[in-house]
Amino acid sequence: MKFLRVFFFLLCAAPLGPARAEEPPTPRFKAVAFDYFVLFDPNSVIPAVEAAYPGKGAEFTKLWRAKQFEYCFLRSITDRHEDFFQVTDDALSYAAEAMKLDLPSETRKRLLNAYLTLAPWPDTLDALRRLKAAGVRIVTIANFSGKMLQANAAGAGLTGFFEELLSTEANKTYKPDPRAYALGMERLKLPKEDILFAAFGSWDAYGAKAFGYRTIWVDRFGLPAEKLGVAPDKISPDMKGLLELVLGRS
Repeated sequence: MKFLRVFFFLLCAAPLGPARAEEPPTPRFKAVAFDYFVLFDPNSVIPAVEAAYPGKGAEFTKLWRAKQFEYCFLRSITDRHEDFFQVTDDALSYAAEAMKLDLPSETRKRLLNAYLTLAPWPDTLDALRRLKAAGVRIVTIANFSGKMLQANAAGAGLTGFFEELLSTEANKTYKPDPRAYALGMERLKLPKEDILFAAFGSWDAYGAKAFGYRTIWVDRFGLPAEKLGVAPDKISPDMKGLLELVLGRS
């Protein structure tokens, strides 16, 4: 009897072998295509604008950005494509004229350079690391020109996370033209259902969803959704929602 008690004690105390590492979840998508403002803060140009026009930084930046995309829409409709850096320059000229502000050449250069040195959002690096570690392919589908995409990625040390920094200038379109979204499928050689599109603007989420992508709207500024009858699959204020959608966890 004593022998049996000792044997039972030793059996219970014996290690069960090394603990098995938890298997990472299988991603729900093979690739994520990002609009660049999901990754980079467009308001990081405000300090440069404020330095040029004290007291007007936020107002000027908002008008400038709105005009950038308005010009893209107009150029799409009229089939008059231009490099997005040129569109940014044209929108800058408009904003300065509209606000009755001088725009000397040195000021113009400094403000345009601010769009080549955007600051990433605080959660960008961690999210890209998690996606990359899970084997998710990462690309952009952005109106930004190739020059703008490369400069910002390099400046933030993020270049290595991307399979391709894909600009819509590749086929001379701008989002929300369906041909712009189709670039993702063409370059990744994946069907729509294997790609998640991450939009910064509600209009971009609408365009991607209408095209047929599963879509998350990363609503960084807490804006209302477009009233166009089509909604993204998920809305999140940050990357946490995107990671949950792709990996099933934050």
